[in-house]
Amino acid sequence: MARLSHWLLASTAAALVAGSVQAQDSNRFVMVTHGVPSDPFWSVVKNGAEDAAEQVGAELEYRAPSTFDMAKMQQLVEAAVASDPDGLIVSFTDEDALGGIVQRAANNGIPVITINSGGDVARNYGTRLHIGQSEYEAGKQAAERMQEMGVEKGLCVNHEQGNQGLDQRCDGFIEGFDGNAEQLATTHDPVEIRNAIVAYLNQNSDVKGILTLGTLASEPMLRAMRDQGATDMFTLGTFDLSPSILEAVDAGELDFAIDQQQYLQGYLPVMFLDQYARHGLMPAGDVPTGPGFVTQENAAQVIELSSQGIR
Repeated sequence: MARLSHWLLASTAAALVAGSVQAQDSNRFVMVTHGVPSDPFWSVVKNGAEDAAEQVGAELEYRAPSTFDMAKMQQLVEAAVASDPDGLIVSFTDEDALGGIVQRAANNGIPVITINSGGDVARNYGTRLHIGQSEYEAGKQAAERMQEMGVEKGLCVNHEQGNQGLDQRCDGFIEGFDGNAEQLATTHDPVEIRNAIVAYLNQNSDVKGILTLGTLASEPMLRAMRDQGATDMFTLGTFDLSPSILEAVDAGELDFAIDQQQYLQGYLPVMFLDQYARHGLMPAGDVPTGPGFVTQENAAQVIELSSQGIR
């Protein structure tokens, strides 16, 4: 019995020591995005980051402004850098606003991974890699798809003008139509988005293809089309997924949704930064997570994962 008690005490002590070492070895990462709380896209990004942090035993701090506000985001990134994390993850939405701060982080030895926006310029500021999609090419592919469906003139609805990634989506869309498309700038307000789209279409009857840049704009656009009984009169596409968007694609009301696998945009940078902090390992190049097109043919396969907060 004495020998058994001694073994139990030794085992308990070893477990406590191991737990202490594990706690000391845990890494702290900060993720700062421009995603507003009302946008379901970013809740999936956050889910991915939190799942990865739990798997590797890291501490994750997720920060974002309550509205699309680059001044506020600057402050959040500055505070993140000042806290000296083991790694920084940033949606690089504005080179002018964020470039200097990100460069300072890199100069101070903080590894930085950018996600979602800014992949074309982020490396100029010392970042390790970018995880996302080419926004310009995704917009261009959306235009080409609409042209294949018979659309001659398109409209790109931008609910965050000034966000480099969204601006590039519209630029690519317009280029894909050889200039025969326009950009309509709105805000996040769903009523304003709906009214702006209806007013524009009333004045531009030759527009037959509409692309929205996220679920914040696609859902008001769909409501407008349904109210007017016009879903069959236009070719409709959007960036990003949500349960309601996938249901609309499955029902044939939306012709396609562009998927950039936002779960991976949260999950992968945490995993990569943890490997870098522990072993000095990091992919040698950027990681494209899109674009992929969800259509009526494959929407049903994606709906279940979307309801779980993964797609």
